[in-house]
Amino acid sequence: MGEKPTIAITHLGCEKNRIDSEHMLGLLVQAGYQVDSNEELADYVIVNTCSFIQAAKEESVRTLVELAEANKKVVITGCMAQHFQQELLDALPEAVAIVGTGDYHKIVDVIERTASGERVKEISQEPTFIADETMPRYRTTTEGVAYLRVAEGCDYRCAFCIIPHLRGNQRSRSIESIVAEAQQLASEGVQEIILISQITTNYGLDLYGEPKLAELLRALGKVEIPWIRMHYAYPTGLTPKVIQAIQETPNVLPYLDLPLQHSHPEVLRTMNRPWQGQVNDGIIDRIKTALPDAVLRTTFIVGFPGETDEYFEHLRQFVQRHEFDHVGVFTFSPEEGTPAYTLSNQLPQEVMDDRRDAIMTLQQPISLRKNRAEIGKVVDVLIEQENPDTGELVGRSARFAPEVDGLVYVQGEARLGTIVPVVIADADVYDLYGRVADPTTQLRGAFDRVSVHR
Repeated sequence: MGEKPTIAITHLGCEKNRIDSEHMLGLLVQAGYQVDSNEELADYVIVNTCSFIQAAKEESVRTLVELAEANKKVVITGCMAQHFQQELLDALPEAVAIVGTGDYHKIVDVIERTASGERVKEISQEPTFIADETMPRYRTTTEGVAYLRVAEGCDYRCAFCIIPHLRGNQRSRSIESIVAEAQQLASEGVQEIILISQITTNYGLDLYGEPKLAELLRALGKVEIPWIRMHYAYPTGLTPKVIQAIQETPNVLPYLDLPLQHSHPEVLRTMNRPWQGQVNDGIIDRIKTALPDAVLRTTFIVGFPGETDEYFEHLRQFVQRHEFDHVGVFTFSPEEGTPAYTLSNQLPQEVMDDRRDAIMTLQQPISLRKNRAEIGKVVDVLIEQENPDTGELVGRSARFAPEVDGLVYVQGEARLGTIVPVVIADADVYDLYGRVADPTTQLRGAFDRVSVHR
């Protein structure tokens, strides 16, 4: 049998897609394939596509066309493959295979079938698969951080979102399975685990008959991982029980990623999120009271069909009032196959862009003030990169999640993948600047932390 071909993976989209890519890489390496990050050296290129918004689809299409023009054997996987199955095969004769969101674990078999000349279409119409700790995984993040998927799919049907159609209904892993993977990651030196799913606060509902996020957090608290961060925590799921688990589990960061999307009840009703409309203010105030040190991040969609000037002003005042630490804003993107695609009262792109810019402009002084409050503090920073020319280190404090929040630029010496104390000397709207603390400063900071907790 001849030498196996070299395979590269181009990863597009969210961290859920990233985990799929990492499992495909792990399976290919286990099967003896050569994996290279350089697409030019690869025989096959797997493109793990995103189909969430128009910009992501355009990036996916552009990548596929460029690889086809370079005469690569292209394997299309991910959300766009699930969404536009036959259309992609018809448009790209260079594509040797297309693989759905529930079938990435079959990647080795797919590659082997294409090698014999078959053009493979491997797509489950109803995705049901979810990988566990027994499936090989080749991490692509920096050495100190890893994403950990606790569930796949979604039972909600928000009017703008195609994800349930592409990834199926929610299916949770067991607490034991998640803890086992966390322990594996800890043994590899991982310092930060980021829990992800479509709705992390609904974790376990399908498996146990009720949400079990609080129990999961307490179980993960026994794993020797310094930081455990949650993404996609719906505010209605942050019950007193969950908040208490955050309070009482030292390695669970009080960092809450709240995908609010809007504040006005009528917009939320049209988005098919009516359960959220009347409770935003009260829930956020309750969270701030229970977790005064909580870092709150959220995302909003502006320009949803029917969003009037009055509804937008409601959102603007909401952002001003609650002073979130981090805010992301997207303009509405009509996705084929969603109820919002055919709604009347669609807004011009120019209006949506202006509204996005207005919220971001409003948020900037809030973010600057929050960041400048860190000046003079000694904060723990996970070191992730080093500038080879200047020696400057780059990392993140607990206030910052990877890729979506700011960075900490650090002078001094520290090993990549370690958490070190840093004295913050300056800050701007997005980032912090500091120096690795000397032993005297570290000791003084330790005494300060002890006195705060006494």
